[in-house]
Amino acid sequence: MDIQSKSVTLENVSKVFKDPQSGRDVVAVDGADFTINPGELVTLLGPSGCGKTTTLRMIAGFELPTTGRIRIDAEDITLLPPNKRDTAMVFQSYGLFPHMNVFDNVAYGLRLRKVPQKELSERVMRYLGMVGLGDLAKRPPSRLSGGQQQRVALARSLIVEPSVLLLDEPLSNLDALLREQMRVEIRRIQKSLGITAAYVTHDRVEAMSLSDRIIVMNEGKIVQMGTPHQIYRDPEDAFVAGFIGKVAFFPATVLGIDAGESCTVDVLGKTFALPRFSERLRIEESALVMCRPESLTLLPPGEGILDGRVTTNVYLGHSIESFVSTDMGEILVQVDNPDAHRVFAEGESVSVSFIPELTKALPAEGE
Repeated sequence: MDIQSKSVTLENVSKVFKDPQSGRDVVAVDGADFTINPGELVTLLGPSGCGKTTTLRMIAGFELPTTGRIRIDAEDITLLPPNKRDTAMVFQSYGLFPHMNVFDNVAYGLRLRKVPQKELSERVMRYLGMVGLGDLAKRPPSRLSGGQQQRVALARSLIVEPSVLLLDEPLSNLDALLREQMRVEIRRIQKSLGITAAYVTHDRVEAMSLSDRIIVMNEGKIVQMGTPHQIYRDPEDAFVAGFIGKVAFFPATVLGIDAGESCTVDVLGKTFALPRFSERLRIEESALVMCRPESLTLLPPGEGILDGRVTTNVYLGHSIESFVSTDMGEILVQVDNPDAHRVFAEGESVSVSFIPELTKALPAEGE
C-alpha cells in the first residue's frame, strides 16, 4: 500500500465567526498550536462547542483559519481547497450513496481519479477485506447494519490512500457494543497502515482507548495535551480531571511545598503529603485533592476523612464499585480484587479516605 505518513502542524491557528444575530465576533478556536507526528493518532476531546470539530474542519479545508498556518509536513496547506489536500475525512453521518452498492461506494474516489479498472477492482476488494466486508461487495447500503455502513465509509476514505485521515465523531450513531468493536477496528487498521490520523470525539472512553495522544479543548482553547495515561493521572486542572474520568474532589488548604518532592495539604482536618501537585499552588491558598475511584478507600466510621453510608454496590468481577452518600454528595469508590479486601455492605456506615500516591493537588479555581 502506498500510504505515506506525514505530520500535521497547526501554528497559532484561530477561527472567528460572526454571530448573525448580535453581529459580534465569536472565537471558536483560539490559538491552536500542536503537531501530529507521522503515523500517530491524536484525539481532539472536549464538550460540545469547544472548537474540536472546527479545528478538524480547518485541517480538512472546509473552514479557513482567521489567523495562523496549517502544514502537512513542510507544505503550507492553509488556503488550499479540500480536494488539493492529501487528506480524507470520515463523517459522523456515513454519507453513503444509496443508489450504489458497497463496491461502487468504495470505488467512487478511485473512479474520480481515473484508476484503471483492474487496479480499481483489486484495491476495492483489498480494502473491503481489511474492514471485514469482502463478501458484501454487491449489497446496497440499505441492507447493512450501522457498523457495516461505518466500515464502508472508512474503506472509502482509506482507499484513496491519503497521508492524513480525519475522523469526526464517526461512532456516535452506533450502539455501545458496536462502538466498542469499531474502536478496536479503527485502531488496528490505523496502526497497520501507519496512517496519520486526527480523531474528534466528546467520549472520553473512545479517546482513552484509541489515542496515542489526547488534546483536551475547552471554550476554543487547548487546555492540555498528553498521552491517555498522562491526561488521566496528571490533569492540569479540575476541568480536565473531571472531563477525562470519574473523580472526587476534596477541598484542601496548602500547608507547605517542597519543590520537586511533595505538597503538604490539610484535608478536612487531616494532613497529607502528596507527591503530585500543580506548580501553580501556593502556601496558604485553597486547593482541590483529585481522587479517582481507584485511589479511594473505605474504612470503618471515623477512621477516614469523611463519613458516609454505602448506598449501592455494583459487582464487576475484577472490582466492586461502591457508591457512598456523604455530606459532600455521592462518592464512587472502586474496590479492586474484592476477594482480598473488605467489602462494606449496602446500608453500612463507612468512612472515605484516599491513597496519597494516587492523587494530585490542583488549584481550586475552575472547580
